[in-house]
Amino acid sequence: MTGGQPERLRLTVESDPGERLDTWLAGALPRLSRTRIARLIQDGHVRINGRVPRKRDQPQAGDVIDVEIPPPDEVRLQPEPIPLRIVFEDADLLVIDKPAGLVVHPAPGHTSGTLVHAVLHHAGELPGIGGVRRPGIVHRLDKDTSGLMLVAKTDAAHRALSAALKQREIRRTYRVAAWGHLRRATQTIEAPIGRSPSNRKRMAVRAGGRAAVTHVRRLERWQAADLLEARLETGRTHQIRVHLAAIGHPVIGDREYGGSAERGISGPTRVWARELAALVPRQFLHAAELRFRHPTHGEEMHMSAPLPPDLEAAADWARLSSGGALTE
Repeated sequence: MTGGQPERLRLTVESDPGERLDTWLAGALPRLSRTRIARLIQDGHVRINGRVPRKRDQPQAGDVIDVEIPPPDEVRLQPEPIPLRIVFEDADLLVIDKPAGLVVHPAPGHTSGTLVHAVLHHAGELPGIGGVRRPGIVHRLDKDTSGLMLVAKTDAAHRALSAALKQREIRRTYRVAAWGHLRRATQTIEAPIGRSPSNRKRMAVRAGGRAAVTHVRRLERWQAADLLEARLETGRTHQIRVHLAAIGHPVIGDREYGGSAERGISGPTRVWARELAALVPRQFLHAAELRFRHPTHGEEMHMSAPLPPDLEAAADWARLSSGGALTE
């Protein structure tokens, strides 16, 4: 449900700006965020001389740019009594161990039953913190990724934590199982990530994408897979999944970026790989640790969450069937 009619603007480029369309529009329309402008371009609400442009296109003198701004959705979030595992809570923030299968915030197809609805039931109203649809949310996890999430309970905490995240001062570490064996026990994957040109719902390593850095370390070596520690230096959408798939070691159970990777494993470990795949009900990715400074008193905070039962059971089987976990 939406309210009102879309706002329509017509802008004329006076002189060659020598910059990308999204950058130019951000300067011409300062009331809109860069993210909002990028979304308008991506969704076809911007035209240059009647044609649909790309964000990186450069306007020229005399170009006529039409911008249609859809009316905001009428959002009325209702608190829902969804159980939450609270790892830490005080007056400023929550640290939640999110289960797999729980969507973080409302989106098309998920208008109820999200973590946001659960947080509102637990903590009460969080007016304006992080936006109407994402009150209190500092960072996200995919629906099928489990583990630790930060939620702010005050505007001041949200601003401070969001700034710390942007400055890479919040350390997020994951446990992830990936097919095959890394050539080196410790390595850094540094590759830009952007929207896939063939499928806008997927991400991909591609030239012109946003800088992305993931540090990985092998914790255990199984028959045809590794249990890894993955630490995010940046926080791009699907970053760990995309990076590991790009180097030929997709996340076990990741149907989007790994497909049925176990089917490509041959030789004596073929049966083992298929049995492990059958034991993993979703992508083997868990946000295991958070380190950050408290936004009010500055104390160093360290939170951890063990593997949930579904992933721990699969890991136990992999260890036993591999003759024990071979660590390096």
